[in-house]
Amino acid sequence: METVKLSDIVLRWYPEMLPSLKQNELNSMIVLRDGMSILKQADALEIIQYSICEHQNNHFLQ
Repeated sequence: METVKLSDIVLRWYPEMLPSLKQNELNSMIVLRDGMSILKQADALEIIQYSICEHQNNHFLQ
């Protein structure tokens, strides 16, 4: 298991998305069962999308 920031995932696979994400999204801690070395691009996109949704849901609950 490896814990990384969402920004690490974004920088590795989708750096063009960096300006469109909020700082609190980028600072999200993500636990990867098998680590960054085995993470695929499609899985990275799914993690990014899920993280954005989670932050939007938290915003609406406040």
